[in-house]
Amino acid sequence: MGNKRLLISYAHPDDESFGLGAIIAKYVKEGVDAYLICATNGDAGTVSKEMLNGYNSIAELRLAELDCASQKLGFKKVFTFGYRDSGMMGQEVNQHPECLWYRWHQEPETLIKQVVEVMREIRPQVVVTFNKYGGYGHPDHIAIQQATTRAFDRAGKTGFVTDYAPYQPQKLYYSSIPKIFIRLNIWWILLQGKDPRKYGVNHDIDMQKILDNADFEHANISIKAFLEDWDEASACHASQGGGGFLTQYPLWLRRLWITHQGFTRIYPAPMHNVVDEYDLFQNVELP
Repeated sequence: MGNKRLLISYAHPDDESFGLGAIIAKYVKEGVDAYLICATNGDAGTVSKEMLNGYNSIAELRLAELDCASQKLGFKKVFTFGYRDSGMMGQEVNQHPECLWYRWHQEPETLIKQVVEVMREIRPQVVVTFNKYGGYGHPDHIAIQQATTRAFDRAGKTGFVTDYAPYQPQKLYYSSIPKIFIRLNIWWILLQGKDPRKYGVNHDIDMQKILDNADFEHANISIKAFLEDWDEASACHASQGGGGFLTQYPLWLRRLWITHQGFTRIYPAPMHNVVDEYDLFQNVELP
């Protein structure tokens, strides 16, 4: 297994495209084997009735959208864990016994082991997951972030037994949204006379908290050439609007100011908070 291998560990169908569509497309086109963990079926997402025509459930629809996006992006394999979506923080569905947030708090070792098994099976050099706030505070994002971080630490330990041999990935990153983009979106929301602390279709996203929890970026990766790939993958998730907040701006404008995407390096731990990498595989050792 001499290829470069990248594992994205996220929570919902659409997280991979809305957040990392350009990065994934870039690395796949450069010959990297990209893999995805999608921990939930996204079945607590808001979906219009007309979108469900031909589907038996929200989960079935959203997994079909994930399959579409995965083909666009070129994942080598997608691992779906099948947990129920937990909804936004504080909602009653957080306590559903099959949802990721509930299961994470009741039996964390189960989720950690699932992530470790994926790491050991595919043997990625680089792993990417959410930041500690889960991007925008979603409980499922926080659960898979915590599980992935712990799994990264255990994957190489011989005392942690799974069906696969121990293997230690070399690098762990948290994805991030540049503060300038968050501030721009807050400005845009205010310009429309809306409350940035009650953003989104259900008014349950606090843009100020997203800004307050944004981490420093140590890796700055060029994505300018992959914005169209990003849009194509995001469009597969039509039930969720077909794109993240950045897609509300025209492509020509995004080409001018969305040229790079940043990541926070967790391991190896940075000596200083400076941008010192321009490739997630920088300093990775290949067999």
